[in-house]
Amino acid sequence: MPLLEVRNLRVSYKTYRGVLKVLSGVNLEIERGERVGIIGESGCGKTTTMRAIMRILPSNAIIEGGEILYDGKDILKMSENEFNSIRRRKFAMIFQDPTAALNPVFKVGDQLIDVLRQSRGDSGKHDRDALKDEIIAAFKEVMLPDPERVFESYPFQLSGGMRQRVCIALALLTAEELLIADEPTTNLDVTIQDQILRLIKELVDRRDLSVILISHALGAVRGLVERLYVMYAGTMVETSEVNELFRNPRHPYSRALIASAPRLTGGGVSQGIRGNVPDYLNPPKGCRFHPRCDFKTLVCELDPPGFFPAGGGGKVACYLYAEVVR
Repeated sequence: MPLLEVRNLRVSYKTYRGVLKVLSGVNLEIERGERVGIIGESGCGKTTTMRAIMRILPSNAIIEGGEILYDGKDILKMSENEFNSIRRRKFAMIFQDPTAALNPVFKVGDQLIDVLRQSRGDSGKHDRDALKDEIIAAFKEVMLPDPERVFESYPFQLSGGMRQRVCIALALLTAEELLIADEPTTNLDVTIQDQILRLIKELVDRRDLSVILISHALGAVRGLVERLYVMYAGTMVETSEVNELFRNPRHPYSRALIASAPRLTGGGVSQGIRGNVPDYLNPPKGCRFHPRCDFKTLVCELDPPGFFPAGGGGKVACYLYAEVVR
């Protein structure tokens, strides 16, 4: 049984323009101890999927269908108390903006102590000094300089990289099985990005955590995860072992996405992907990529494809790999 399995998840947003149909039948799974990455363009639904898993979608979101199974139990059907007992200890999320994740009017140490007390189901019985020692040890583990000063600082007194390390320390203090990292290096400079990714890899290896890493930077995920999902316009279009996917992408979108990435070796300017991402207010029927695809057929315009085996353990949501269509 997978640790986490998402089945046919559909999520929409109510807006002043109408109902935006963002997630359209998302499917993914992650085994215990597995490191999985999700890549795709900005706005393709990566963060919405993770927020649905954490049950922290905004108030205008509508879950129209699907299941999110954690250890075989559908968390969408759990009561708030039942789900909180899992969320407090079993998994945690590192958000892409550490400035927004930390309250600016409270000291870092006070915030983390409150979170630890809540995660352990007790608002006052845990000794503050013992919790402080635990937090300081976590700060040292994520290589924060002068952890005592960081503990007594307000978030605005720390650099972006230090705030992100605080968020990583907090996630590792509460996650026992699954860590979700939502573009954890978005607002950091290149040298700090590499440090943060190396740090996450080292810590999850040491603790044997399952990981979901979300990114639109292809190179960032290659050295950290074992398997990749490629996401386009609210749907998963391909999954494969990471090196196999980069070596032999099968879905037309995966090929175009990898081909459009700039390379250090040069070779000219990438052409990019023709066309535009569909409007979620009126998304195309069938495969959502078909208006931009050079290989589309009539069936692509009528019915959304399921996952078809594509060799090497990979799966592709494309009729090019369906035996009946061929």
